[in-house]
Amino acid sequence: MTTTQESTNQTVINATVVYVKQELAGAEGGHDWWHIYRVWQQARQIALHEEVDTLVVELGALLHDIADSKFHGGDEEIGPVKAAAFLRSLGVRDAVIEPVTQIIRHISFKGGNEAHTYWSAELAVVQDADRLDALGAVGIARAFNYGGFRNRALYDPAIAPDMHMTKEAYKTSASPTINHFYEKLLLLKDRMNTPTGKALAEERHAFMELYLAQFYREWNGQVK
Repeated sequence: MTTTQESTNQTVINATVVYVKQELAGAEGGHDWWHIYRVWQQARQIALHEEVDTLVVELGALLHDIADSKFHGGDEEIGPVKAAAFLRSLGVRDAVIEPVTQIIRHISFKGGNEAHTYWSAELAVVQDADRLDALGAVGIARAFNYGGFRNRALYDPAIAPDMHMTKEAYKTSASPTINHFYEKLLLLKDRMNTPTGKALAEERHAFMELYLAQFYREWNGQVK
């Protein structure tokens, strides 16, 4: 890559950072700029070990939640459309815009039974980075923050996790936050794409298991 191209790419990335910060100002704390920042930085680190287009990876990470469907009535196309329009305004080539919008369209976990209809090395990297942010200490914090945002119960022993949800059932679920660990978070370790992502997920998964064990001890008033 020439120095001129690197400079152009960096200008596009810098403009995208400014745009995303503006668009997500006041967003729910688990899907705000700082979520984007963590995914962006993690994706850059994973990309060091993969053969990928780094511009597509960085833009995909920065724009992956520019209009998350869960905050837009379930509309899964608003994000890709919004991102494409922004990138075109910067003069970004269609050869970059297309894979970026595909990342946005296909990155999300949509329930245990959702089939994969698109894959790219760049999607694999950004998806791993996004999934890592749903694991470990940060993932726990994000889960309860979103649960509070939706006024969901912390836990209800009478409501069992639904491990066979359809895509639509997953999108509309209002189950307690603890159930979300079983319906999504604890499943992610085995769905990572890259060697780096898999290694990092193992540690964060183990931390969540320790947390859940402690949660149940405290919930039931147990003492050591």
